[in-house]
Amino acid sequence: MKYAFLLFGLIYFSVNAQTQTDLSYYLPQDISYDTRIPTPESVVGHQVGEWHITHDKLIQYMKALANASNRITLEDRGVTFEDRPLPLLTITSPKNHNNIESIRTNHISATETNTANIENRPVVVYQGFSIHGNEPSGSNAALLVAYYLAAAQGDAIETMLDNTIILFDPCYNPDGLQRFAYWVNTNKSAHINPDPNDREYSEVWPGGRTNHYWFDMNRDWLPVQLPESRVRIASFHKWLPNVLTDHHEMGTNATFFFQPGIPSRTHPLTPKLNQKLTKSIGHYHAKALDKIGSLYYTEENFDDFYYGKGSTFPDINGSIGILFEQASSRGHAQESVNGVLTFPFTIRNQFTTALSTLEAANSLRKDILQYQHDFYKNARDEASSASGKAIVFGDEKDAAKTYHLAEILKRHHIDIHHIKNDFSKNGKRYTKHHSYVVPMHQKNHRLIKAMFEKRTSFQDSLFYDVSAWTFPLAFGLDYDDSIAMSQAGEKIENLDMLDGKVSSNSNYAYVMEWHEYYTPKALNAILKSGLRAKVAMKPFKINGKQYDYGTILIPIQNQNRNVNSLYNTLQDIAKESHITMDGLYTGLTEGIDLGSSQFRALSLPKVAMIVGDGIRSYDAGEIWHLFDQRFGMQLTKLDTRDLSYADLSRYNTIILPSGSLEKSETESIKKWIEDGGTLIAYRSALQWLNRNDIVKFEFKTKEQVAKKVTFEDRGNFRGAQVIGGAIFEAMQDRSHPINFGYKNDNIALFRNNTIFIKPNKQSYNNPLQYSKTPLLSGYVSKQNLDSLALSVPFQVNRYQSGKIISFTDNTNFRAFWYGTNKLLMNAVFFRNQM
Repeated sequence: MKYAFLLFGLIYFSVNAQTQTDLSYYLPQDISYDTRIPTPESVVGHQVGEWHITHDKLIQYMKALANASNRITLEDRGVTFEDRPLPLLTITSPKNHNNIESIRTNHISATETNTANIENRPVVVYQGFSIHGNEPSGSNAALLVAYYLAAAQGDAIETMLDNTIILFDPCYNPDGLQRFAYWVNTNKSAHINPDPNDREYSEVWPGGRTNHYWFDMNRDWLPVQLPESRVRIASFHKWLPNVLTDHHEMGTNATFFFQPGIPSRTHPLTPKLNQKLTKSIGHYHAKALDKIGSLYYTEENFDDFYYGKGSTFPDINGSIGILFEQASSRGHAQESVNGVLTFPFTIRNQFTTALSTLEAANSLRKDILQYQHDFYKNARDEASSASGKAIVFGDEKDAAKTYHLAEILKRHHIDIHHIKNDFSKNGKRYTKHHSYVVPMHQKNHRLIKAMFEKRTSFQDSLFYDVSAWTFPLAFGLDYDDSIAMSQAGEKIENLDMLDGKVSSNSNYAYVMEWHEYYTPKALNAILKSGLRAKVAMKPFKINGKQYDYGTILIPIQNQNRNVNSLYNTLQDIAKESHITMDGLYTGLTEGIDLGSSQFRALSLPKVAMIVGDGIRSYDAGEIWHLFDQRFGMQLTKLDTRDLSYADLSRYNTIILPSGSLEKSETESIKKWIEDGGTLIAYRSALQWLNRNDIVKFEFKTKEQVAKKVTFEDRGNFRGAQVIGGAIFEAMQDRSHPINFGYKNDNIALFRNNTIFIKPNKQSYNNPLQYSKTPLLSGYVSKQNLDSLALSVPFQVNRYQSGKIISFTDNTNFRAFWYGTNKLLMNAVFFRNQM
């Protein structure tokens, strides 16, 4: 026992000694520092690593540096969802600052001409930290890196700053960093306890990894759906940095990783020289980490495939992206297989590799500048062979969804055009203001290929993230990648959404088709205003116009306002939702008349979503964001801890994202369904339904048998059976309410799970069913593809007076899968019609 106390005492004194550090622990000591530059402690009130920096203090220090140093300027680029600032520091020599715009334009010019000066031009390095808020060593190291760049003295630093423009992003994820800092700081003990079981190292749901709406922002570099991403991508394209770094953390028992990753998992569109230069830069990291005695590894675990990640997005844009992964203390100090891992130690490694990045960029400056120049020169050569060719995309019934894809392209500096005239190609109709043309002969030719390509063959069968992201499929748009530029109209400089309107003032009824993306927003506003609305269960034709399944009818009679007031209300709703409503003057149609029982009355959805322990926060955040940001719909977030005593009768619809519930929570939900509620369940929640005998699904299962697989390769064998993220085709019965608002008979679904459900024996109960050969883009093993074929991703089941609507797939993936968002909205609004 006394030895145990002795060991504890040694650990205690060792931990506290290691966590009580000053600048000498981190900074090079063979140079001097300008005493006029404030140290981090003098501004934030504590030593770096003593506490986790909060975002407000981080920004306070960056502003103090910008005020004190002629090497630093600070740009205010916007705010997060929680109104936290998103600044960018530009760090370079005073001489360069005086000429900064000329340097930038010359840098961009080098990507657009056949010759470029690489002798005297600075290299541009974008350094960013902690895109995952609970991986905080990056942003805490940013305090030190910024101080060093502002205060370090001597010929070496002066030369480096003359030769480098540093775009410094101290925190990619302010909201997540703040959330995590609050957690670990409020759970820190005066005498630090490295026991992994301590509360400090187990943050509460949803954790600090994500942003306000619980998105993993390191997947949003290509879709750019979030405010943090939008300012960052604007800065990227404004400068086209040569190198971009992304500082992360990983499991506590790891060491330190820097790229390149696994060579066979690099996207084929990435030039081989990119990986060669990444490896050359890696030698500088190795040398720097060797010097301070830190363990590391490279070319393992991580990959460079999905272009939506921070370390891979630069690779398709002529830059070199570099991922750093530091073993995480997840607090102030934690036991690991490598000994006690202290927070200052993790910060020092990040600081060290931030400096080695700058050393490498300077030493390899000419090679890196030449690489970027050649990347765009070669891309121009490729594009010239596609001169006269273009891609068209659109939806003749949905201008808004089409606009939002065009918006992404514009954010990536991709040129787009209107179509010259309406036309048809391969059975699809493309109309003005509902379709756009993307010329293939333009600067970002390779980026266009990366965004529009469908790929089904791969060198490797393992992926760190998704294997497919074909944008027109994600948006549910028609597209053709082989049209002539003669179909293109004028180039679009300023992209605008179509204005919404009510076509005429009626004294009988108004109708709106359900195809447009923002029709759920409009319908919610209509019902919330106390107006009566109905949905058409069958198509009809009136005034020469065909109205499809799901058309919404707003009658004039028996409403809560007079004719003119109703018109004004609908006009406001139409404008805000960018939709068109038509005024009708008779109830007589070709098809179902407006007084038909085939128009079914709708009620205002009162929706809650279950969140908290046991629920996948990503999925829940995507749904919250969809309701709150896209459609302006009220969504109550019910924590699993409160389900047993919450008044669930307030809601007619509850959404259960991927996850499961404990016994008492399950009983509460079962009782609510029995009393007439509608539960919408996603993904792994279907297995919870099955286990609790609420719905008995017939799952397809196949045993995985490894043949001639070695012990060493067992992980690769199992990994190859994972569907990491691919796109599949499903057939649609458009007469079923789940498919209202879709004009085609098939739909592209995103899937990243292996839940396969057998179809119902009654075909009308299978309104969504995977086709016989469903793979559209991405990797899937043959075994899983066989299981997926003709399975169903959707079912409706009765449970006493209520019902369960089940989806095997995520209809709201990462906020950019616009094409399937309406499936959830249909389940919400038309729940009583299913």
